[in-house]
Amino acid sequence: MKTLKKLALALLAVLILLVAVVLIRTARFGKAQRPVPAAAAFTAPEGAAERLAAAIRIPTISHEEAARFDGAAFTALHELLRARFPRVHTALWRELVAGHSLLYTWPGTDPSLPPLVLMGHMDVVPVEAGTEARWTQPPFAGAVQGGYVWGRGAVDNKSSLLGTMEAVEMLLAQGFAPRRTVILAYGHDEEVGGRGAQRIAALLGERGVRPWMVVDEGGVIGRGIMPGVERPTALVGIAEKGFVSVELTARAEGGHSSMPPRHGTIGRLGTAIHRLERSPMPARLHGPTLQLFDRVGPEMPFAQKAVFANLWLTRPLVIGILEGAPSSNAMIRTTTAPTIFQAGTKENVLPSRARAVVNFRILPGDSVAGVVAHVRRVVDDTAVTVRAMEGFSGEPSPVSRTDHEPYRVLERSIRQAAPDAVVAPFLMVGGTDARYYHPLSDAVYRYLPVRMTPEDLDRIHGTDERIAVRDYHNAIRFYRQLLLNAAGG
Repeated sequence: MKTLKKLALALLAVLILLVAVVLIRTARFGKAQRPVPAAAAFTAPEGAAERLAAAIRIPTISHEEAARFDGAAFTALHELLRARFPRVHTALWRELVAGHSLLYTWPGTDPSLPPLVLMGHMDVVPVEAGTEARWTQPPFAGAVQGGYVWGRGAVDNKSSLLGTMEAVEMLLAQGFAPRRTVILAYGHDEEVGGRGAQRIAALLGERGVRPWMVVDEGGVIGRGIMPGVERPTALVGIAEKGFVSVELTARAEGGHSSMPPRHGTIGRLGTAIHRLERSPMPARLHGPTLQLFDRVGPEMPFAQKAVFANLWLTRPLVIGILEGAPSSNAMIRTTTAPTIFQAGTKENVLPSRARAVVNFRILPGDSVAGVVAHVRRVVDDTAVTVRAMEGFSGEPSPVSRTDHEPYRVLERSIRQAAPDAVVAPFLMVGGTDARYYHPLSDAVYRYLPVRMTPEDLDRIHGTDERIAVRDYHNAIRFYRQLLLNAAGG
């Protein structure tokens, strides 16, 4: 009995110590947002919303079929920019790259300073056929109604394109001369691979340009997108996932369906897909996603705060919870998404060939080769061939730093333009043109200074894309503040 009593007391002591450690770590898990000085005075440029609307009226659509590319639309947008931003086109050196992409250089007064690169893209995705009537305003009408600018590209991504132009035009009108050279880089085909941005990055590399910081589209100022966080969260993408599509093919003798084999091509392929969905690549809470919770965790209620303050104890629990929703699962693992299944030509004929395509979005730390090896190991069927498809693959990007001056300047600029927001790094699960700039800089960030709710996020690439005029004005305010902070005297 004495031994049991001692054991119980020892266990109680351990429990008390454990609770004490959890409480102390939670108490020390303080606010991570740095104080910032007041922002520069700002008045929105007159007519800014109408200029954005005019750009939306030009249907600079990127189609998957190269033959449908409309170069005249991009030329028209170039001319609109020239007409609406005369100071930019007088003071900055303008170049046409890869046929339709634009590169502007605003020379700084101190050539020894590495440049600031602000990015955007001119192209938009098509409107899904048959959905046009569902739009409150026609998708390419560029209407300014009810406090919003409506139309395809209002957010993705003509808000960045026009917003950076507005900020530079304002500063030029005020006589501002940057110490640091500023480069504006606008691709024309981001939605179909970004060859324009790739060529711009290569051109800058050939010239020996090593940007101090690169800022492209990416995370937004979200409200209600981080459970437990009441304040808006400004998400800064510090990396993006890679991608590869893997083709699975099963072959067998065909024949009449009245005499089927035990395992036909469709069954074999279905089994392979089932195995892949049942055995995804491992989940890991690290890198950008870990940094995200380090920043937003202190903003959560006490119980949730305690969980993220004590990941040494709660990590398996947190991973299990994150795995439960598609959006958070994508932040912690390489995802598996069967997207195409093709087999058969007639209901009573056994197909001799069945084909499936599985798309993987690759977590930093994994690789294209690792994904293909995982597929072969999990499928484990010599009758199913596995190959990575050409033309649609890319390794995950490097993770940009958050412990140096460029990130601190970006964070300060965001908080000056959006004082109520919590700024946090995160992992982009989609792709951007920014990936082409990592060989040039260790400070490549993805941030779109627009406030959005989960409902608003559904409008991007969907029906009724729009941006609030107030939010667009605040986006211009952010770009101007960033230029002052990063390139000012």
